[in-house]
Amino acid sequence: MKAIVVGGGKVGYYLVRTLKEKGFKITIIERNYDLCRKIAEEMDVEAINGDGTDIDVLKDAGIQETEVVAAVTGADEENFVICQSIKTNFKDIDTIARVNNPKTKRFLKL
Repeated sequence: MKAIVVGGGKVGYYLVRTLKEKGFKITIIERNYDLCRKIAEEMDVEAINGDGTDIDVLKDAGIQETEVVAAVTGADEENFVICQSIKTNFKDIDTIARVNNPKTKRFLKL
């Protein structure tokens, strides 16, 4: 199974590690070049230095062959935009958005 993780902070780092241990083929998208390179080298995963809200970056990450995308940046709004963009532009891909502020739950479609 292929997964894309957007965001390489602590949550993204440990999510990549866990998914890799479970046998997933992982691509991580991270804006910070140094962090992106570090994760790629340590975890031996494909890493793209870029903006996960950019459709072209998602295509470069192999979104067409992906079953699930986890948006786990530190910004709720960015995570929501990533998931909504994927749902709008690519069908049959499961999305997961990290929610940092519980007050933003009201904007989610539950």
